[in-house]
Amino acid sequence: MVERMPEPGKARAASVFDVAKAAGVSHQTVSRVLNDHPSVRPATRQKVLDAMQALQYRPNLAARALVTSRSRIIGILSTAGGEYGPASSVAAIEAAARARGYSVNIANADGVEQASIDEAVEHLVALSVEGIVIVAPQPQVLATLAAHSFGVPFVTLQALERAGAGSADAGLPDAGVAGPEMRTPDAGAGDAAPAVAVDQHLGARLATAHLAELGHTRIGHLAGPSDWIDATSRLAGFEAELAARGLSPAGIAAGDWSSDSGYAAASAFFAAGATAVFAANDQMALGLLHAAQDAGIPVPGGLSVVGFDDTPEARHYLPPLTTVRQDFAEAGRRALALLLDGADAAPSVEPVLVVRASTAAPARAS
Repeated sequence: MVERMPEPGKARAASVFDVAKAAGVSHQTVSRVLNDHPSVRPATRQKVLDAMQALQYRPNLAARALVTSRSRIIGILSTAGGEYGPASSVAAIEAAARARGYSVNIANADGVEQASIDEAVEHLVALSVEGIVIVAPQPQVLATLAAHSFGVPFVTLQALERAGAGSADAGLPDAGVAGPEMRTPDAGAGDAAPAVAVDQHLGARLATAHLAELGHTRIGHLAGPSDWIDATSRLAGFEAELAARGLSPAGIAAGDWSSDSGYAAASAFFAAGATAVFAANDQMALGLLHAAQDAGIPVPGGLSVVGFDDTPEARHYLPPLTTVRQDFAEAGRRALALLLDGADAAPSVEPVLVVRASTAAPARAS
């Protein structure tokens, strides 16, 4: 067999033996470090890691899988499209996995099509993933996973809302946005799924409390799609905070996460006399801001608006948007720790209210 020579001008990639020589250890010790073997002393482990970094050593994952029977692959089951929240969650999990020495394989599925969900799970299992993180906001996915055993551990970034979320029929029409009545998912769905999630219910209460504390009593809510767990959790938080303050909603409408649906819903809120609206994401809040401008309603003088997510663009809206920030990176790290280590991490990540210029006290008594 003829050994293939490196391309001219291109250095040969470092091997395990090179790392061992640089660190002053055996190649078996290097292998133990690569496989997280507990017998390696911390000082020796650090010497090996330093040598790997100095030599820019990259382990051959395929070869390691053959030797160790471990794939070092984490699966992500995703059912969302390009929405900011789920996309940020996927990116956070991938970064956390890479930091732990794992690669990631993503399988996309339809959140309501049973065959699509089954196919995505089977695809990941066939790749010998060591665990799966579920980024699927539809309760159908969690119900499927809870009802089936496929021999691979999994965690989810969604937690079902247990408090009774109300209906969208609260004095506002659907504003032309198609979709079923807002409701809480069945309590049984996903009961067996270990979860690390941003506390959507708390985030909604923070947004609603902020508007109430400014003096607003006519507060509306533009909810997300009724088949999304995050949307029903935010709706429940909104209603719970109003009820705790003895207030009733100035209407609730269902959107589809898009700025167009926010724009379409705005006229119904204006007609209902709402002085403030909590939108379930920043894109729908953007549509509300645009509609208010077109209607000659100043923000925040005539209408206060709060969003959810704190997208990178939110600070550049006109006016800059008050919103609820989710720490996707922390949720990703905790989910991976729970999956790989069984870590006793807090099951929820607390969101943070970011106050900007789109909210203020009502200009007149509401």
